[in-house]
Amino acid sequence: MTAYTTTVCGLATDVLLPDGPGPFPTVLVRTPYDRRAHRAELRGWAARGFAAVAQDVRGRFASPGDWRPYQTEAADGARTARWIRGRTWSDGRLVASGASYAAHCALTLALEAPADARPDAVLAAVPALGAADTAREPSGAERLLTRAGWWAAHGDRPDSDGGALDKALAADPDLLAHLPVLDLPRRLGRKLPSWPGMWRRRDRGRLVALAAGARVPLLAVGGHHDHFAEDTVELWRRWGGPSARLLMGPWGHGLTAGPGSDARPAHRVRLGDLYARWARAALAGRLTDGRTGAVALGGSPLWTAADAEGEPWAPRLRPLRGTAFTADPERPVSSGCLTVPLDGEPDRCVLATDPLPRPLDLLGPAGVRLRARADTPSADWVARLVALTPEGRAERLAVGIVRRAGPPGAYARFTVPLGRPARRLRAGTRLRLEIAGHHFPAHARNPHTGEDPVTATHLAASAREVDPSRLELRLSVLRTRPRPTDPEEEIPR
Repeated sequence: MTAYTTTVCGLATDVLLPDGPGPFPTVLVRTPYDRRAHRAELRGWAARGFAAVAQDVRGRFASPGDWRPYQTEAADGARTARWIRGRTWSDGRLVASGASYAAHCALTLALEAPADARPDAVLAAVPALGAADTAREPSGAERLLTRAGWWAAHGDRPDSDGGALDKALAADPDLLAHLPVLDLPRRLGRKLPSWPGMWRRRDRGRLVALAAGARVPLLAVGGHHDHFAEDTVELWRRWGGPSARLLMGPWGHGLTAGPGSDARPAHRVRLGDLYARWARAALAGRLTDGRTGAVALGGSPLWTAADAEGEPWAPRLRPLRGTAFTADPERPVSSGCLTVPLDGEPDRCVLATDPLPRPLDLLGPAGVRLRARADTPSADWVARLVALTPEGRAERLAVGIVRRAGPPGAYARFTVPLGRPARRLRAGTRLRLEIAGHHFPAHARNPHTGEDPVTATHLAASAREVDPSRLELRLSVLRTRPRPTDPEEEIPR
């Protein structure tokens, strides 16, 4: 292999060429997380016959300039793509690849760059689609914990400190509870001028909307436990290119390096080999047209077809506590704790099913339809679905949150989406459903005053009532054993 480092329009760039005379197809990874951390990945691509290029985005690590997240990647990526295609070692074919923010770089190159600079295929893993997409849920609720962690680690600095937020929380465990949220940089002890602008962005869904105009193949890779799981699936569903493949496993943001408790040995996919096989087929035009893929059924060894979906099922729920409760932002329901307090004033509504008489496979859309009211003009409604195993463990299955405004005290009917659970539940498992007003610190607290949760400086309690007779948990259940799918065959097909 031949390796060298250069600059492309001033941006630090590593190139690794396979053995042999070439020319070669190329894989481009543009990253804010230090191109040197991708050297093993580059070796993997080069060993499989691809020229591999990794570049520090503008303002990060060895690349000079101002680091402005999600703002300059299409233009910088276009210049780099043209440079690659002008090299004698390039055969002109280009795969834009990346995970998390690097997936944004790959996607914006495919969807927003001039036609002559666009790649021939896109590999987007756990995609962070944009500033607004990562900052808020579709309903507008703010993803506080993940954004605070990312901005503390990477925002407005040329390098990274992955443990910055953890160190700050060790020094001040109430760090994220201080108001206003906008004042976090001061409490971290450093300047973060891009922090306020991130919360002001309102263009959520911009890249997904552009995806309908895509003209190249896509491989979207995600995890059921990743906070970008729904964005990953929606990108795949909306992609307009000739083929779109989806791989969803029982993983977190780190994919196979961060498996969930429901992962099984069959879910240990060799991603490097699979990516290369897909890329070869995509560049050769051998992929079958249409949307296909493989989705793991957590808690089982099975993979199913990406378009498989169960039948609607509404289990019978028994109210256990708190059909009337107080959502107090000074004492919010914790997003990190699954223990439900049994004494004192209720802080959530809790319902549960009887033990399952037989195993149950959940696969497909889920949600909670309810009739409820709040005595405040603004209210967040959180639904958390938990599996209580026969051994007594509590395992999170799904969380959804919606923000509603309306006349105080007026009942309303609405739905809280719960994503697309893909999970096998054992016989004897009970389902517990919690309806709450907060999910902190994963999400910022609604102050219930009508103020923006990011700038609010005052909090008020909100009295809630849930009508249990008009509450329905809607799940998608497989009535027969699903047809197994082999991802190593389906993805490059």
